[in-house]
Amino acid sequence: MISEFSLIQHYFEQITTKRDDVLLGIGDDCALLDCPTDHLLAVSIDTLVADIHFFADVDPQTLGHKSLAVGLSDLAAMGATPAWFTLALTLPNIDEDWLQGFSQGLAKLAQHYNIQLVGGDTTRGPLSISIQVHGHVPTHLALQRSHANIGDIIYVSGTLGDAGAALQMQLKQWHDDRLNDEDTQYLQQRLECPTPQLELGEKLRGIASAAIDISDGLAADLGHILNKSNVGARLDLNQLPLSPALAKIDLQTAQQFALYSGDDYELCFTVPPQHCAQMQTDFKQCTRIGEIVKKIKGSASLIFGTKSQTEIKLADPLILGSGYDHFK
Repeated sequence: MISEFSLIQHYFEQITTKRDDVLLGIGDDCALLDCPTDHLLAVSIDTLVADIHFFADVDPQTLGHKSLAVGLSDLAAMGATPAWFTLALTLPNIDEDWLQGFSQGLAKLAQHYNIQLVGGDTTRGPLSISIQVHGHVPTHLALQRSHANIGDIIYVSGTLGDAGAALQMQLKQWHDDRLNDEDTQYLQQRLECPTPQLELGEKLRGIASAAIDISDGLAADLGHILNKSNVGARLDLNQLPLSPALAKIDLQTAQQFALYSGDDYELCFTVPPQHCAQMQTDFKQCTRIGEIVKKIKGSASLIFGTKSQTEIKLADPLILGSGYDHFK
């Protein structure tokens, strides 16, 4: 029988690269870590619960990838460089094939970004995964939600709505015959194996005024920037970036996925106008979708419109409360 401690030793202790700034890692009561001089420590934690955040029968290797990726996406939104992580794993039973796949998916992503697993815990119970990520960012250069200013331009990375479309298909709540097998596989990959935008986050230091990762949907997550910065926003719906797969379906449905569905793990950020020329040349994977405006009628709000349509004002909580909420 595998014990708690032999499980850690066999599947997790040696899966990541060894970093010089880890003075003491797995095997003691605490890890001892050396943070670079003139840097701040950035810390975030996420818990994924079976049948809430993922289907219990999902491939364990992709689950290992996603479990770490969602935390790394938080570091990306702060402009932080990842360094270490801890893992708390609750298992209903010991399934060695599952553990092998999960640890492989976790290890592959960790090795790609040169981050080390430095501790954690294993317990018995309903399947859940908690990962705390640690990174560092130069002092005074951390990206925050609270620094957007009127006149700033709003950008997003990548494409939006892909993961939400895949989820609705998997739940059998939506389907479109215009999507072929290649399209559905692409969308499923976007849901199960998101790519944290770490390189982009680092490049945005000193350029972006505010940033957030898109985990609960663009409308909801941009709303957090608006609330923290005490501003409003005007979005051009026709500029929402769509993948070739979502571009095949009707535009209104695609825009709804882009606005309200989560799990994209792209970045939404604001940029002062003087940096927009640099955005066009150095950040071609990002799309300009709107502008920060004055807060409307005492409440942070979004204005949706297009160049050819009358603007529609949608104030919170109607829009800013949209997006995934565990307790709604």
